[in-house]
Amino acid sequence: MINCLIVDDEPVALGILEDYVTRTPYLHLVGKCTGVTDVLKFMEDGDIDLLFLDIQMPGLTGLEFSQTLSSKIKVIFTTAFDQYALKGFKVNALGYLLKPFSYLEFLEASNRAKEWFELTRKAEAKADPVVEEDGIFIKSEYKLIKINYNDILYIEGLKDYVKFFLSGKEWPILTLMSLKILEEKLPKKQFMRVHRSFIVALDKIQTIERNEITFGKISIPIADKYKDVFNEFINRRSLK
Repeated sequence: MINCLIVDDEPVALGILEDYVTRTPYLHLVGKCTGVTDVLKFMEDGDIDLLFLDIQMPGLTGLEFSQTLSSKIKVIFTTAFDQYALKGFKVNALGYLLKPFSYLEFLEASNRAKEWFELTRKAEAKADPVVEEDGIFIKSEYKLIKINYNDILYIEGLKDYVKFFLSGKEWPILTLMSLKILEEKLPKKQFMRVHRSFIVALDKIQTIERNEITFGKISIPIADKYKDVFNEFINRRSLK
């Protein structure tokens, strides 16, 4: 299934898109918005794979907004202005629909998106880390590298990549992987997520100050979402 969101400031266009999406078995409609500011709320609440995005809207245009999106979120532009087509493809759109478009045209664009997501997900599945008792194998620079758990200080997520920062190593190891997948693979007793962008090795924590964990010159914030679990861990290890 592809989780999609439709964005258009015209109620009629929203209704047509909603009908087309619900008629397409592999599309799951997460919601509909009349402006790009509403999109942000949906992105906070759940995973969005695909946007059917109108280009010409008041305030921030669809083209401008698409350039702020994560590379994991793909776009099929919908517009009445064909002069925007070339610009749309320059921001890596998966498709372009010129209004008024038929369901057949919609389905053709959606099928291209489906093929793209299938290929991407197969590639991601092959890139899954291989877990062992004392470490994890990851792909980096066309090589399979084993990282020992005891060497990890912290891990940083950057969109589609993660960086492993290791004891005694000046430079991190970079691999194509989501922080969410990695969090599920790592042993819970040794590692904890403390921020949307950071996982820390619990036994490497030495300094905590003002809701930040310090590793040398690097300070990692402890986000509100993770504070309770982290504080519970600290309290268990503190002297009474």
